[in-house]
Amino acid sequence: MPGGTITLRNLTKRFGDHNAVDDISLEVHGGEFFSLLGPSGCGKTTTLRMVAGFEEPTAGQIILDGADVGRMPPNKRKVNTVFQSYALFPFLDVAENVAFGLRYQGCTRAEAKQRVAGALDLVQLTGYERRRPGQLSGGQQQRVALARALVLNPSVLLLDEPLGALDAKLRRALQVELKALQERVGITFLYVTHDQEEALTMSDRLAVMSNGRIAQLGPPRVVYEEPESAYVADFLGVSNLMDAVAAPGGDGTCRLTIGEFSLTSTCGSLRASGPVKVAVRPERVGIEAFVASGDNRVPAMIERTVFLGSSTQVVVRLAAGAGLQSVVRNDDPAAGWVAGTPIKVVLPPDALRVLANDGGTVEQIHEETLGDVAPVPA
Repeated sequence: MPGGTITLRNLTKRFGDHNAVDDISLEVHGGEFFSLLGPSGCGKTTTLRMVAGFEEPTAGQIILDGADVGRMPPNKRKVNTVFQSYALFPFLDVAENVAFGLRYQGCTRAEAKQRVAGALDLVQLTGYERRRPGQLSGGQQQRVALARALVLNPSVLLLDEPLGALDAKLRRALQVELKALQERVGITFLYVTHDQEEALTMSDRLAVMSNGRIAQLGPPRVVYEEPESAYVADFLGVSNLMDAVAAPGGDGTCRLTIGEFSLTSTCGSLRASGPVKVAVRPERVGIEAFVASGDNRVPAMIERTVFLGSSTQVVVRLAAGAGLQSVVRNDDPAAGWVAGTPIKVVLPPDALRVLANDGGTVEQIHEETLGDVAPVPA
């Protein structure tokens, strides 16, 4: 389906003296799965509600396929919304719920029946037409809500944390289904979530938001592997953050001092000088026996191990004082080492990402970004 391009220009929404959305600009391409990701209160849902027409912007423009819709009522916009609560009518059956919006489009009964059947086929609910919402599972109700939105042929589908009420296993299964559905129908999805796994799994691009602004925008792999700030590194996935003192290496590297130990980094802000944050993902933190030698190795001690099912999390304390997490395979010897074991932590130069100091200690940044997101992946 052509169209579905969303352009936000200097979009702002104030509630009293508070800027819920603070002068953001971005473009969502037609047919793209785009996610707004961030903790509670970052402005992502307010942005979605302005695109939907449920909130009026204080300033800025919302342009849909070249037309400014910022002051247009919701029913005049070629968008539809799927909410976390689904908002199904309990006294109507599945087919009647899906067909509800068609009565305002002047469809004949035959056309409505055909479109409802097509929408239910898209979400794999053919045969459920006569069931009531109370007779469906949470995942099936979510699909009915999707079908009700898709049957109206919107240019853009807005999704406000639609998987948030489901259990973890079903949520993961529906992430795959939802992305496959989006690719099949070919319309633009603008998705709001605080769940990093959802955003990384489904998005073509995502925007990490903080305090009403966009902290970083790009493809999931780029934002995950190349965070531009300590905030993004700590919020998106699990990241180890350390305070360090940096000095340019002069050979395309950055020299880092953490406590009494010197390390080399080859990625991030390599020309940084003075206090910086250093990020390293747990899967890139190696653990070796204490007698191991070599560059970019720091003495440490194991504090605890946590079995995660497919892997083991090893929490260590560096001799310099910083705490780190490592994720190792279950057949790695480190997975069986006990608390108190002295070790060497291996921090590869291409895994240490130097981040310009954007204010606050590591503890403050972690507290700000943690929100209601679990620090340890399942």
